[in-house]
Amino acid sequence: MKAILMRAPGEPEVLTVADIPIPALTSPCSVLVKLHAAGVNPIDTKVRKLNMYYPDKLSSILGCDGAGVVEAVGSSVTRVRLGDEVFFFNNGLGYPPGTYAEYTVVQEDYLALKPKNLSMVEAAGIPLALITAWEALVIRGDLKESQSILIHAGAGGVGHIAIQLAHYFDALVATTISGPAKAEFVRSLGAELAIDYRQQDFVEAAMNWTDGLGVRLVVDTVGGETFCKSFAATRLYGRVVTLLSTACDIAHTNIARLRNLSIGYVQITAPLYFGLHLARIAQTRILEQGAKLFEQGIQKIHIGRSLPLEDAAEAHRLIEAGHATGKITLKIV
Repeated sequence: MKAILMRAPGEPEVLTVADIPIPALTSPCSVLVKLHAAGVNPIDTKVRKLNMYYPDKLSSILGCDGAGVVEAVGSSVTRVRLGDEVFFFNNGLGYPPGTYAEYTVVQEDYLALKPKNLSMVEAAGIPLALITAWEALVIRGDLKESQSILIHAGAGGVGHIAIQLAHYFDALVATTISGPAKAEFVRSLGAELAIDYRQQDFVEAAMNWTDGLGVRLVVDTVGGETFCKSFAATRLYGRVVTLLSTACDIAHTNIARLRNLSIGYVQITAPLYFGLHLARIAQTRILEQGAKLFEQGIQKIHIGRSLPLEDAAEAHRLIEAGHATGKITLKIV
């Protein structure tokens, strides 16, 4: 089969096309999936550069997100059948092999049936973004009806899913963006306020929007100064949830302490790395719930770019350049 191998950490050029054997089923509960598309995410670029999870497992196949067709099943598999169209979040941290390939093996409990109304390319862009947004809003953020939320980088892969989820939960949504085209895009998804961070101070804009109280929840997909400044945009006893690791200076930290803020972290690859089977099943349940929302038209996925599998290196360059709208995927079939 054709696959993209990373033989050493480094720049995007380390991702090269290779022909390798089709993987065998690994257990009675495993499933061979013929991949039609793979999602590309920022975590992929970090693993490519640093190879921090499994440095002794090169060569490796990256990619956590995939969509395809069930090609073969183990003797104990009951959740899916041959020919089922599935999508999933699985591996891609350097070991076991991920989704930048024509085939991959997935344990049956980590597969969800693909939304019937979506293409494979669209479905492949969903898993990491949906699980991340759900964990940030629902699990860490405890978002409730009519509460205010500020989502950073709302036009991005996670951000545009998070806006729609928040709107579905009847929250009041503000988001940061860059430029009028992205402002129009996020408003079409349900955002009430689009803050162009290049033209406005987002703290001031959020405070004005909430009559000086601050938002109840911030979801930070940017990190750095954006995360630290977000404390000042959050109301007393509010929550700030971040996808990144950022150290803030004492001035920002004191704002968080004085406001009694709850700070939460979302790292959905943790169950993968630590082998937390029940946590991974819970993530599959999120995909199954999300699939219903996509089939009902409540949620939509925006694919900003879809490139051939051979162009995985270019997909990484696009991710690292930033400012993409929606998700980037690789088309395999």
